[in-house]
Amino acid sequence: MKFLATNLILTVIWGAISASFTPANLLLGFAVGALSLWLIRRELQPVTYPIRPLRLALLLALFFKELAVSATKVAILVTRKKMALKPGIFAYPLTVRSDFEISLLANLITLTPGTLSVDVSEDRKTLYVHALDCADPGALRLDISRGFERRIREAFER
Repeated sequence: MKFLATNLILTVIWGAISASFTPANLLLGFAVGALSLWLIRRELQPVTYPIRPLRLALLLALFFKELAVSATKVAILVTRKKMALKPGIFAYPLTVRSDFEISLLANLITLTPGTLSVDVSEDRKTLYVHALDCADPGALRLDISRGFERRIREAFER
C-alpha cells in the first residue's frame, strides 16, 4: 500500500514538473516512479519514530522564532556603516545520533540566516558550522544545544 501511495505521489509530481496531465504522460510518470522505487527498494528501510505532535509544533515554533530573530540581526549587521563582524567556523559536538536527526539539525541551522552547516565528522559526533559573527563560539554552541538540538531530541528520540 505504501508503495502504491508513494508511486501515486511521484506520478502527480511527474505531471506537475512536466506540466502535462494527459493519461499517456501520467502513465509514463507512474512507470518511471515504479522503476525508481524498485531500484531503491533495499534502501527503503522503515524508520519509526514516536509521533509527538506537541513537541514537533514546539520545534517548528522555535524555528520560526529563530528565523525572525536571526534575519533581523543579520539585516541590522549588514546595514551598519561599519560592520564589526568576525566570521568563522566552529565545531559543534552533537548529542543527536541518527542520520535523520543530524540532517534535521544541520538543515535548521543552514536555514537560519547568519549560519551555515558545513560538514559532519566521519564519526558523526561533530558538526562544523560557519557563522557570520563567530566572536563567541561558546555562546553559539549553547544556543544550538539549548534550542534546536534539545527540541529535536524531545520530538524524535525514542
